[in-house]
Amino acid sequence: MRKKKVLIIAYYWPPAGGPGVQRWLKFVKYLPSFGVEPVVFVPENANYPVIDKSLQDEVSNDIEVVKLPISEPYKFAKLFSKAKTGTISKGIISENKKQSLIERLMLFVRGNFFIPDARIGWVKPASSFLLDFIPNNDIETVITTGPPHSMHLIGLNLKQNLGVKWLADFRDPWTTIGYHKQLKLTKSSQGKHKALERRVLSNADKIIVTSSVTKQEFQRITKQPIEVITNGYDDEVGGSVEMDSKFTISHIGSLLSKRNPEILWRAVSELISKYDDFKNDIQLNFVGFISENILKTIASYNLSKYINKVGYVSHLESIKYQKKSQLLLLIEVDSKDTRSIIPGKLFEYLVSNRPILAIGPKGSDIEQIIKNTNTGTFFSYQDLESLKKTILDHYMAYKSGNLKTSPIGLQKYHRKALTQSLSNLL
Repeated sequence: MRKKKVLIIAYYWPPAGGPGVQRWLKFVKYLPSFGVEPVVFVPENANYPVIDKSLQDEVSNDIEVVKLPISEPYKFAKLFSKAKTGTISKGIISENKKQSLIERLMLFVRGNFFIPDARIGWVKPASSFLLDFIPNNDIETVITTGPPHSMHLIGLNLKQNLGVKWLADFRDPWTTIGYHKQLKLTKSSQGKHKALERRVLSNADKIIVTSSVTKQEFQRITKQPIEVITNGYDDEVGGSVEMDSKFTISHIGSLLSKRNPEILWRAVSELISKYDDFKNDIQLNFVGFISENILKTIASYNLSKYINKVGYVSHLESIKYQKKSQLLLLIEVDSKDTRSIIPGKLFEYLVSNRPILAIGPKGSDIEQIIKNTNTGTFFSYQDLESLKKTILDHYMAYKSGNLKTSPIGLQKYHRKALTQSLSNLL
């Protein structure tokens, strides 16, 4: 039986690192199991902010990957400020009062001259190439995944010119995501973003989102069918690990300035002051980027000596840190705009067999997932006493050698199960 041939248009692909690459790397891995032949179309020389060459080993030689050169403004912006260009391309934006003139100018240019994003220059050449490639290669369906949302504009062009079936996958929202408000958009630019968002949502045959909150948001804009397919976990290679001897509370991934849970630093500081054993055992692990602003806040609570700043590691290495930590920390910005954000690492946290401490806005999707899977505890930014009690309870379980979780219902988040849901839409 002939497999369905599907073209996946993405920006992030190995050797890119970070969470943006994981979703479609795993879908592509499992799609052939469900009668789908994926063809991947990505930039040839993309300016990825994070590199993880180990992920290239996960791309099967049987998968056709088509590449086309891309020209990106970040390369030219580096002539003015290499450091600021690097941080902005990673989504790291300083607080308004701490922004230099160069950073403010770069944000204004990025937000108002490159709509919807800095990869807009790839839309025209990619569309032109694919207008020939698709009919010549028996492509039946096109899938675009964003951000960057320029990928969706390529899908829009192909839909309008070829009438091909088109699915638009949103790993994050478009105009309501937190950093969107930091781009110093003019009223005209805001209108252009909204108009493009509406065109994509109204013309795609089906829309895929990663959270129910985003689905509800998009349902106010379009009547097109919307499906929720979350991110998930895979059967990662890594072997067994030896548990940390310290009472480690570990955060895996970037911890940016706005994700600064002062409630946690206060809770840990008060427990240190009250319990000598806790003071001797506690360690805060940060695996990945952590902002200087957060480090200064931690220092203000006299916690600097309890920090183990690991820095960026490969994906497989990060899995090992998750498995050997005593507690896993998940932080989201305290804003209603972030209720739909479900970090990809959450699903790997779920299967690490380590309790999760999550702090974020009330009504978050992550709150329901953690509660329904019995894998940890969610706290709002006002829950100081309950957070402190939970940390102490976990510490006592750690001292008795009985700190673990009893998860339920995790199988539906396995990457293969999620890919089956995707295949049903094709």
